[in-house]
Amino acid sequence: MTTFKKEADFEKAFIEVLTNKGWESEVLKNKTEADLLQNWANILFENNRQRDRLNDVSLTNGEMQQIIEQIKELKTPLKLNGFINGKTVSIKRDNPADTAHFGKEISLKIYDRQEIAAGQSRYQIVQQPKFERGSPLRNDRRGDVMLLINGMPVIHVELKRSGIPVSQAVNQIEKYSKEGIFSGLFSLVQVFVAMQPEESKYFANPGMDGQFNPDYQFNWADFNNETLNKWKDVAARLLSIPMAHQLIGFYTVADDTDGVLKVMRSYQYEAANAISDKVSKTNWKQIGSNADRLGGYVWHTTGSGKTMTSFKSAQLIAQSKDADKVIFLMDRIELGTQSLTEYRNFAGDGEDVQATENTDVLVTKLKSTDPAETLIVSSIQKMSNIFEAVDDSGTATNSADIAKIRAKRLVFIIDEAHRSTFGDMLITIKNTFPSALFFGFTGTPIHDENKKKDNTTSDVFGNELHRYSIADGIRDGNVLGFDPYRVLTYKDSDIRQAVALEQAKAESIADAMSTPAKKKKFNYFMHEVEMAGRKEADKYIKGIEDYVPKEQYITDAHQEKVVEDILDKWEVLSQANKFHAILATNSIAEAIDYYRRIKKEKPELKISALFDPNIDNDGSGGRGPTFKGDGLEEIMGDYNARYGQDFDFAKHGKFKKDLAARLAHKKPYERIHNEPEKQLDLLIVVDQMLTGFDSKWLNTLYLDKVIKYQNIIQAFSRTNRLFGPDKPHGTIRYYRYPHTMERHVADAVKLYSGDKPIGLFADRLEKNLEEMNELFEEITELFVNVGIQNFEQLPEDESSCAMFAALFKDFNQYLEAAKVQGFNWNELIYPFGEDDDKREVELAINEQAYLVLVLRYKELASGGGGGAGEGDVPFDISGHLTEIDTGKIDSDYMNSRFEKYLKELHKGLNEAQSDQTLSELHKSFSSLTQVEQKYAKLFLHDLQRGDVQLTEGKSFRDYINDYQDNAENARINSVVETLGLDKELLTELINSDINEKNINRFGRFDTLKASVDKAKAKAYFEKIEGGKILPFKVSMRIDKFLQQFIFEQAEDLLSDEPADLIEDSPATLPVPLVFGDRVLYQTNQLELRKNITKLASLTIKTDIPYIEDIIKLSVLGSVQELKALGVVTPSQLEAYFELCSELIPCFNEVDIPFYTSESENTGLVWSLSSVSEGSSIIQVALSLYEPAIAVATDVATIAGIGALLKSGFKKTKEKLNKKVTDSETLAESSEKTVIITEFNFRDELNNNK
Repeated sequence: MTTFKKEADFEKAFIEVLTNKGWESEVLKNKTEADLLQNWANILFENNRQRDRLNDVSLTNGEMQQIIEQIKELKTPLKLNGFINGKTVSIKRDNPADTAHFGKEISLKIYDRQEIAAGQSRYQIVQQPKFERGSPLRNDRRGDVMLLINGMPVIHVELKRSGIPVSQAVNQIEKYSKEGIFSGLFSLVQVFVAMQPEESKYFANPGMDGQFNPDYQFNWADFNNETLNKWKDVAARLLSIPMAHQLIGFYTVADDTDGVLKVMRSYQYEAANAISDKVSKTNWKQIGSNADRLGGYVWHTTGSGKTMTSFKSAQLIAQSKDADKVIFLMDRIELGTQSLTEYRNFAGDGEDVQATENTDVLVTKLKSTDPAETLIVSSIQKMSNIFEAVDDSGTATNSADIAKIRAKRLVFIIDEAHRSTFGDMLITIKNTFPSALFFGFTGTPIHDENKKKDNTTSDVFGNELHRYSIADGIRDGNVLGFDPYRVLTYKDSDIRQAVALEQAKAESIADAMSTPAKKKKFNYFMHEVEMAGRKEADKYIKGIEDYVPKEQYITDAHQEKVVEDILDKWEVLSQANKFHAILATNSIAEAIDYYRRIKKEKPELKISALFDPNIDNDGSGGRGPTFKGDGLEEIMGDYNARYGQDFDFAKHGKFKKDLAARLAHKKPYERIHNEPEKQLDLLIVVDQMLTGFDSKWLNTLYLDKVIKYQNIIQAFSRTNRLFGPDKPHGTIRYYRYPHTMERHVADAVKLYSGDKPIGLFADRLEKNLEEMNELFEEITELFVNVGIQNFEQLPEDESSCAMFAALFKDFNQYLEAAKVQGFNWNELIYPFGEDDDKREVELAINEQAYLVLVLRYKELASGGGGGAGEGDVPFDISGHLTEIDTGKIDSDYMNSRFEKYLKELHKGLNEAQSDQTLSELHKSFSSLTQVEQKYAKLFLHDLQRGDVQLTEGKSFRDYINDYQDNAENARINSVVETLGLDKELLTELINSDINEKNINRFGRFDTLKASVDKAKAKAYFEKIEGGKILPFKVSMRIDKFLQQFIFEQAEDLLSDEPADLIEDSPATLPVPLVFGDRVLYQTNQLELRKNITKLASLTIKTDIPYIEDIIKLSVLGSVQELKALGVVTPSQLEAYFELCSELIPCFNEVDIPFYTSESENTGLVWSLSSVSEGSSIIQVALSLYEPAIAVATDVATIAGIGALLKSGFKKTKEKLNKKVTDSETLAESSEKTVIITEFNFRDELNNNK
C-alpha cells in the first residue's frame, strides 16, 4: 500500500484512478463557481441544441441565473435531489438571437438517470475547485476533488494524507458546509466522500442547517459485507462509472419523513440490485413451475433499513418497466399504514405510491393501466381476499377481473417474510396469480431448526439473494448490541430441591433419604440434572426447569419480584425517564395484573398496556367473564385521563396508533422529549409491538414469557436502534424459566449471527470497569512519560495527543455502558460473584480526575496544547465528549492549598515547607483550563512580589476569575477606546448566543457599527496599514475587525496588533519563564508594553542541530511556551543563556544597568525572539525597560540612549566577530560553548547593521 506523505500526491493518484474508471481525462483545475457555471451552460447547450429547445442558440448569463435562482429556491439537498432527477428544467428565453423562443418558456434536459455511461451523459473531474468565502471574515477556500455529471457538481471528495484520520476529512467537509461553501451551484452536491489512503466514508449532504451525524457516515463494502478500506477499491467501486451515476440517480433517497436526503448503504444497494436484476432477467412468458416464481429473499437484520431497501427495489423495478405492477405486502394491517407513509415519503414528487383502502380498491388498481398506479402498498390480508369467488350455484363471479390481473407482469415484495406468510393467505395469493414473481424481506428467516409447517423461508421464496445479519449490523455500528440479564425470581436451590422432592415422591429431605430408590432419584436431580434442558443428537434431555409447572410463574410471589426488579432498576435503565421500555407478558390476564401492580407501586410512572381485545383465550382462568373488559376499560380510561384523549372500545385501533406514535416520538409527538408529561414510560404487551415497531427511544425490554429463535431476535431488536452515547446498547431482563430462556437466547444467536456472536452482547459492568482501569493506567503512563504530572496540560507532540484522544474515547465508551449498568461516580467499589466466587473491582479514577481529563480532551478539540494548530490534526475528536459539563470540578482542594500557602507566608515558615505547599497548589492547577492556568500563575507571581491586595473571604478561584475578567475587560476597553464605540452594545453582543448567521438579528450588529467613531477608526486603520484608506473601506475594516473580535474574543487578535490597541499595561514586565536561577523574557510579550523600547536585534547561526528532543525539554518545564518560540532542545536554550551572559559585560561602561526583579530598576533586558531551522538560528533582542514611564520613549530621549549605547554595541559586534573567527578552533576543542558560525547585529534605534 502506497504511503502518501503529501496530500497533493494522493490527490493526483486518486484522479488518475478515476480517469481510468469512466471519468473524462481532461481535468478541470482551480475552477471558480463562475467557471463551472459556464461549463454547465456549455454542456446544456450541447445536450439541448434541438430546434424545440435552444434552437442552436447558446444560453445567456441571465438564463443560467434563472436556473441558479431555482436552485436557491429549492435550497435543501432533499429538494435538489428531485431537481437533479427530474430530467428537465424550465427557463424563459432572454436571448434575442433565438427568434423562435424569445420571451417563451422552454424545457431543457439536464440529467437522465437511465442514460448510464451512455447517451448524452458527461462525467468530469474538478481538481481544487475554488470556493468563495462565505462571509467577510473567511478566506477563500479550495476543495480537493469535485465530480460533475452533465456539468452539475453532485459528489464532493475531501482527501487527507496518510496518518491523518478520515474524521478530519469529515470535519473539513462539515466546516465548509457551515461556512456556506456549498451554496449556489455547489448546493447541488448530493454525496460527500471523506477519504484517506486506508479508510473512506461516504454520506448524503445534510445541508447547511443539517446535522453531520456519524451514524450516517458509511464505509462501502463488498457483496459479503467486507469493508473496502483501501482508497483504490473505493474509487474503483463506489466512484466509478457507472456506479457513481447510479448512486445519484437511484441510490439516494429523498426522505420526507424527517426532511433529509439519505444515501443507501452498500448492503442495501446489493439487495435492491439483486432483486432488480432478477426481475429484469425473468422470462415472463415461460413462468410456470413454482421454482420459476420464487424470486428469492433478502435477509437483512431488523433495524438495518429494510423498508428503504424494499422501496428502492420496488422503485427500480417500476421505473425500469420490467413489471406492470409491483405490490408491497405487509403481514399486518397496521403495518400497512406505517409502510405506506414511509413509501410515500421515500417517493419523489413525480411518483405515486397507491394505497388500498379495501379489497375492491385493490382490485381496481391492480387492473389499472395507469403508469401512476404501478407501485401499490397493501396488506397480505386484503390481497388474500382476491380469489376466484363463486356464487351458490357454483358460477364464477369475478373471473374477468382475475383474468385481467393475471395477464399482467406482477411482482410481490413481502415484508416480515418470517411471519404468517407461511399460512393459508400466501397459498391463496400464489394460487390466484400463478405467473407472479415473489420476493421476501426478513430480519429472521426461518431455517430447518425452526421450521413452520415443514417450510423454511427458502422453500417459500427461493434462494437467499443477500444477507446482512445482526452480527454484521452490530459490527458496522448500524444497530446496537444487547445486554441481556437472566433474573431469578426464585432461588435455583429452592427450585431444584422442590423438583427433586417431587420426582423422588418425597414430602421432605428426610423422607427422600428414607429409601435407596428415593435417595438415588433425589440426589440425581439435586446434583446431576442441569437447570435448562438441551438437545443431544436429536434427543431432548430435560432440565430442572422442564419440571416446573407454568402456574409457578403466575403467582403473586413471582409477579411481585418482577415488579420489584423493574422499579428498582428504573431510574438507571431509563436514564431518569429519558428512555422508554416494554414489558412483554405471557397472557392478557397477566398484562392486566402487571398494569395494576405497577400502577399501585409507582403511580407517577406513565404506563399503559396493549393487547388484542378480540382474543378470547386471554388466560384469565376463573377470574370471571368481565375481567378482560374491566381491565381494558381501566387502561383506556387512565390513558384518556392522563393525555386528554377520548378513546373507547370502538376506537381501539386509533388508541393503538396514538400509543405507538407516543412511544416512538413520531407524528404528532415528535417533540415530546421536551415535554415529559406527554411521554409514555412503560408499555405492557402480550404479543403486539414485539416485531415491526421501531423507536430509538426504546432501550429496555422486560420479558416475562418464553420465546425462541426468530421471536427472540425480533423482540430483542426493539431496543437496538441507534440513538447516541446515552444508549450504548439495548437492555433485556428476562424472568420466566430464566435458564431455559438463556439457552434459547444462545440458540437464536447461533442461528442468526452465523455462529459468530462477536460484539452481539455488551460487556458486563465488571468487564467495563476493568477495561476503564486499564485505559486509565495507559493514559496516566502516557502523560508521565512526557513529563506531565496530574494531567495539568496536554503533551506537546502530536503522537502523544493522538494516543490520548484514542484512549480517552475508548474509556468513555466503556463509561457510558457502565452508567447504564448501574455505575455512578459516588461509588467506586463494586462487588461481583456469589458464595465462594465473591470479588470486588475498584475503579482507579474518581470523578474529579475524569473531569480534568475531559478538560484536556476539550483542549484537543480547540487546538490547545500540542498539535498542528489550524491544519490537520492526526487524532479523532468526538463532539459528544467535548460537550461534557466540567462545571462540577471541585475547587475546594485548590482553595485549601492556597489558604495553607497564605498562612505559611504570613507566619514566615521555612522556605522548604512553603515550596512544598506551593508545589501542591500548582498540581491542583490541572483542574483549570489552560487559559485559567495562565491567570492563576500571573496571580501567584504578583502575590509573591507583594503586588496583590488580599480580600478576606476570597478564594483562590475568585482571584483567578478576577484576573480573567480584568483581562477581558481590558481587551474590551481597548477596542472601545480605539474605535470610540458603545461599550454596552459591544458587551451585550459578546454575551449573547451568537454565530455568523444571527449576529445581525434585529439589526444589533448594524447598531453597534453605527456607534463607531469613524474618524478614530480611520486613524487607527491607517496607522496599521501605513497609508490612506478610502471612507468606504473603513466601514469594511470595522465590520471585519468587530466580527473577528466578537467571535474570537480578541485575545489572539489584539496580540497581533500594534501596541496602541492595548490599554496601558501595568508598569511591571511580563512574567518571565523561570529555569532555576535564570529567567527568559519573550520578545513578543515585551513588545506589547508601552514602557519598553527595543534597542537592538541580533540573529546568530549556530552549529546546534535542529532536532526535537521534547522529553529532555519537558524536564525543564514551560514546554508549551518554549515550543511556541521554536525551542525544541535544551541545547538551544543553553546557547541563549550563554550568549546573554557573554554579552552583558560588553555594556559595563554604559551608564544603564541590566534589569533585576529585586530592584525593579530601569534597565536593559535581553529577550528571546525565536529559534528556527538552519542548524539553529537564534534571534534575540535588547530592550530598555523604564517602569516609571507610561508611554513610549520620545525621539529626543531615543537619540540620547543611542549615544550612550554606542560603545556597548561596538563591543558586542567585536565579541561576536571573535566568536565567529574562533569557531573552528572551538569546534575541535572539548570546551562546552556555543559555536557561532554567522551573525547579524542590528541597531534598531539608528537602523544600522
